[in-house]
Amino acid sequence: MAVAVRVIPCLDVKDGRVVKGVNFVGLRDAGDPVELAAEYGRLGADEVTFLDISASSEGRATTREVVTRCAETIFVPLTVGGGVCGVDDVDVLLRSGADKVGINTGAIANPGIIDEVADRFGNQVIVLSVDARREPDQPSGFGVTTHGGSRSAGLDAVEWARQAVDRGAGEVLLNSMDADGTTDGFDIEMIEAVRRAVDVPLIASGGAGKVSDFVEAVRAGADAVLAASVFHYRTLTIAQVKDGLREAGFESAERTSPSGRAVVVVMIHGLPFLLNCCGGHPCDDR
Repeated sequence: MAVAVRVIPCLDVKDGRVVKGVNFVGLRDAGDPVELAAEYGRLGADEVTFLDISASSEGRATTREVVTRCAETIFVPLTVGGGVCGVDDVDVLLRSGADKVGINTGAIANPGIIDEVADRFGNQVIVLSVDARREPDQPSGFGVTTHGGSRSAGLDAVEWARQAVDRGAGEVLLNSMDADGTTDGFDIEMIEAVRRAVDVPLIASGGAGKVSDFVEAVRAGADAVLAASVFHYRTLTIAQVKDGLREAGFESAERTSPSGRAVVVVMIHGLPFLLNCCGGHPCDDR
């Protein structure tokens, strides 16, 4: 039976604009986040991820106003990350329209935040964002970084992912900082290593350049694939990626609700879950 795979465009936001570079340097403007989110929703994205990439380094929370505008524009699940340091930050983002919240630097500083958020909101809300790169001194060969990959956290990436899942993280977003923005392909060894360590959905990120890269990431164990550059600059379309996955035997199944709205079937732990077009927001046919 084919497995449903999510295709997720990522909006890296700085100063209210979507930007993209290589390894988080040489950032170029890629557009307005609200407009891009709306476009990706129309083009068949299964989810959209919004990451305020300067929030943690600037010591501030994610801009709520932009999140709200994005949430009001799209009808698929929205994950938001950046500057999340406590339960109150998660509460604010969920009230602003996020369906899930990405936690990175805040969880490294205080791992207990994962337990607290899971206890209050459920683990389905928590996406552990792991910015990892190859570090030979770490047991797995992969280390965790913070602040856009500029600082080593001194943690083994595979072990950190395992610990976070044990605490209650419902998904892992694994971003290869070595591959980020290069379009040279995902770090397959990293994906395989984390896949062996965790049993929650794994989102592969960093390095996508061609359709076969997405296929290889899924073969390595990714449940979802996330990309930015190839979508922002129209090197590839979401439809092309989905077609390539289907041709390789992987499905991103779509259904139609009685009202004519599309829903997406997602496989989690082998079980099918239906995500309606509203991504957790009020909908007429509920």
